[in-house]
Amino acid sequence: MTDSCIFCRIVRGEIPATLVAQNETAIAFRDLSPQAPTHVLVVPRRHVASLAHADDGAELGAVMLLAAEVARLEGVAEQGYRTVLNTGANGGQSVDHLHAHVLGGRALKWPPG
Repeated sequence: MTDSCIFCRIVRGEIPATLVAQNETAIAFRDLSPQAPTHVLVVPRRHVASLAHADDGAELGAVMLLAAEVARLEGVAEQGYRTVLNTGANGGQSVDHLHAHVLGGRALKWPPG
């Protein structure tokens, strides 16, 4: 973890967040600027800057499994939802800590952005 990373600080409990779910490897919390009725971020507890820096398949799997659990808990799994991993500046990543967005609760259009 890093001292300045906002998601690391949330993981450590230094910054409050509305937790939705968690497992040994990752936590899920509500996005402060939701882009859909359901918008939850799932982040690994260990600091990983982005998907381009990921090196642990089990960790990535735990993040994605928690994202699927969030969709079930939020009641969007049956109707459908989107899971997004933005990577790097051109990919729209705004926090340099790997995170999956779980978006649902309405029809989502394609293509995004």
